Amino acid sequence: MAYNTHILLGRITKVHGYEGAVTVKLEKTFTEEDIPVLESVFLEIDGKPVPFFISESEYQGADILRLTFEGYDSPGKISEFTGCRVFLTTGGNVPDNISSQNQLSGYKIHLPDDTLLGTIKEVIDHPEQSLINVESRDGKDILIPLHVDFIIYIDNKKKIIKMDLPEGLTEINR
Repeated sequence: MAYNTHILLGRITKVHGYEGAVTVKLEKTFTEEDIPVLESVFLEIDGKPVPFFISESEYQGADILRLTFEGYDSPGKISEFTGCRVFLTTGGNVPDNISSQNQLSGYKIHLPDDTLLGTIKEVIDHPEQSLINVESRDGKDILIPLHVDFIIYIDNKKKIIKMDLPEGLTEINR
């Protein structure tokens, strides 16, 4: 589980109910469709990332998400996290068989700041590493390793993949 400092989900605003759930006010960049399936998140506690596994997640509407963490079943245990920032783990809701999914052709690749990088032309399967061939907005091909650590989330309805790529990767083959 990797800590992704670029993807701030939101901030814990208060304890919800008596079962240890918290209310997270989502960042403006997230809509209901953008919220990945959450298995774990990182809370920033005293400036350090601390992983938490999620036992329950429910979108409440507007910009509110209710989370319950494994092992935290009372308001007393969870109240100390009020005000903490919540970050996504890398990978989000990425399917296990993504490297064999040539049906990703046509998906739009967006960067963490929602900039459109381009459109997937094809998935190139290699024994060592699958690649996606992305046609950039200016018509050039960019080869990107298809790796779960680069994928923030996939929206199959809108055919969008949000990726957090290492600095300089897109300039290598332009």
